[in-house]
Amino acid sequence: MKDERKRYLTIRNVLIITLILNWSVSLAKIVYGLITKSISMTADGFHSLSDGTSNVICLIGIWFACRPVDKEHPYGHKKYETFTSLAIAALLFFISFNLLKEVIARFFKPVVPEVNVLSFVVMLATLMINIFVVFYERKKGKELKSDILITDSTHTKTDIYVSLSVIIALVSIKLGFNVIDLIAGIFISGLIAWAAIGIARESSYILCDGCTVDTKLIADVVKKVQGVKRCHKIRARGRQDDIHVDLHVSVDNNMHVDKAHYISHKIQDDVKRQIEGVTDVIVHVEPL
Repeated sequence: MKDERKRYLTIRNVLIITLILNWSVSLAKIVYGLITKSISMTADGFHSLSDGTSNVICLIGIWFACRPVDKEHPYGHKKYETFTSLAIAALLFFISFNLLKEVIARFFKPVVPEVNVLSFVVMLATLMINIFVVFYERKKGKELKSDILITDSTHTKTDIYVSLSVIIALVSIKLGFNVIDLIAGIFISGLIAWAAIGIARESSYILCDGCTVDTKLIADVVKKVQGVKRCHKIRARGRQDDIHVDLHVSVDNNMHVDKAHYISHKIQDDVKRQIEGVTDVIVHVEPL
């Protein structure tokens, strides 16, 4: 329990660090984008703002996910972490839709953006911060097996592509091709929506109990246990750090119940030890 608490505290600290960085980046882009009337830079700023907002959503999700097992939740609260990822996806869809509306409005009421050296300085500086945040958050997410951190890093990763498209748009505006600013806005909107679809798909797979471990891998572990004649009806579900497995094994017809009970516990111990992330194993013993 202490290790689990420590894990969630580490995730929380990572989220706080990325929240501060994301909102710093967002403020710089939005303020300068509004001053220069650049729709692509302003849109990128609001996308960065959504990164910070998703960090807040994640912090709320972590607070629920770290709660201990209770009578109403015998399997714990870890899926709150996955459920929070869907909230991030919904936020991204909302931002994508509103950005597309703004771009369409600009087509009918064109505005010539102002581009100068400071525009490029702001974008390059924020791009470097985004790259650091993505690698830092994803690295920590894999180390801690955290859906929230990995999902949030995917969200922030779109910021890198968005920022690159904004830089291209700024160069094009400087060369006199103002329409590129609007095209970049459409491209950014599409990227945000695509990221949302990916997050929603992965989170839904977990929440709908998709298979998380190759059943052949489980069968190979079980068949090595002395006394097991056959292994079948293997199922695995849950998150990568909280996998639940249930299976059937066949044993000798004349085996005493004490021996069958020992084999059942042996299977549980071996599967948990040899397959990373497995926290619960239910074994149904039957005669061959």
